[in-house]
Amino acid sequence: MDQPLIDRRTVHEEMDRARDEFHELLGGASDAGLRGPSAETRWTNGQLLYHMLFGYLVVRALLILVHLLGRLPDRASRGFARTLNAATRPFDVVNYWGSCIGATAFTRRRLAWVMDRTVATLHRRLDHETEASLRRGMHYPTRWDPFFKDYMTTLDVYHFATQHFDFHARQLTLDPHRKPGDHDQHN
Repeated sequence: MDQPLIDRRTVHEEMDRARDEFHELLGGASDAGLRGPSAETRWTNGQLLYHMLFGYLVVRALLILVHLLGRLPDRASRGFARTLNAATRPFDVVNYWGSCIGATAFTRRRLAWVMDRTVATLHRRLDHETEASLRRGMHYPTRWDPFFKDYMTTLDVYHFATQHFDFHARQLTLDPHRKPGDHDQHN
């Protein structure tokens, strides 16, 4: 079996970095900046920030799926992924409007609190995973997100949230001095 490209410690560190960056982005954004358009999406910066948080929230559901479907024969998750791929258009609509609506329901304070709580929960869950459970995996709908691979392990699912976060962080237009991909440490 191939060695994973990431490990548990790396996933913990990247979640902490993303959480800190999320706080920095929220704290440094003006109200006008949050209402402003993001780059390469139809979302405002505020809606995109909500969507970035939502990526971490989704991981909690994905972990349930991988723990259940990962124990079944391969064809079960392959069929599940095929079904979800067939429903990509409705998913895209729900994904878009969900972030539009979600952003209106959350204040900055609530966004920060949910991010903190979600990352803390993911840290605890990751700490309790066995090596065997981290290697367990299933098939995913590759048309739903560019970071979904055909087959992902539990560890890949934890890593997905930060891949998703980093991708969308580059689309924010909150700070004109920020370079795409900058991940400064929050002091």
